[in-house]
Amino acid sequence: MSDIRHALGVVRERIDRACATAGRDPGEVTLVAVTKTVDASRVIEAIEAGVGDIGENYVQEAKGKIKTIGPGRARWHMIGHIQSNKVKYIPALFDCVHTVDSTAILEGLERRGKDMDVLFEVNLAGEATKSGTDVEGLRRILERASSLVHIKPVGLMTMPPYVEEPEEVRGVFGQLRTTLEMMNAEFGLAMKELSMGMSSDFEVAVEEGATMVRIGTALFGERR
Repeated sequence: MSDIRHALGVVRERIDRACATAGRDPGEVTLVAVTKTVDASRVIEAIEAGVGDIGENYVQEAKGKIKTIGPGRARWHMIGHIQSNKVKYIPALFDCVHTVDSTAILEGLERRGKDMDVLFEVNLAGEATKSGTDVEGLRRILERASSLVHIKPVGLMTMPPYVEEPEEVRGVFGQLRTTLEMMNAEFGLAMKELSMGMSSDFEVAVEEGATMVRIGTALFGERR
């Protein structure tokens, strides 16, 4: 058994246990394999092991891997900060975007004319070093999204502060879930996706309602 196949099995078992703790169906949780700095051959190995969703942080890196791997073998997620000069490339490469945090990015995606599933990044901890909008900014973005044709709002995403003890960020995950419920009620939406939780804290995120967990290190090891 390959190391990636074994690691994938371990991660899925951990997701299953977290779902059992929370009384959830594991089928509600999508594992997005984060392949930043992971070469295309190992991404192919992950796909062959059963990974169906791939998350990339950078447009240029994703472009090279998608070309090598070929279309249709996985669902590709943009999970990194979006630079305004890269927006035009995103619809051709990705099936889902997790990191829309401004009306400018939203409108840039809309102009490409491709229907896209979009999540909005919310910086709940107010960390200056991280991207994401605050809740009032989210309201402005959702108000703008309501008049767009190609953008489908499907959920929210967050990156909590890094901590040694995952329990310390449980409140952030719970707050994102509450924010999703609040925005659905205010805007008459049916967003369901909560992209939250990474290798260091995904079990707590799942217990708090995560529907997408972004896992890199636990699958591929520490980045070189």
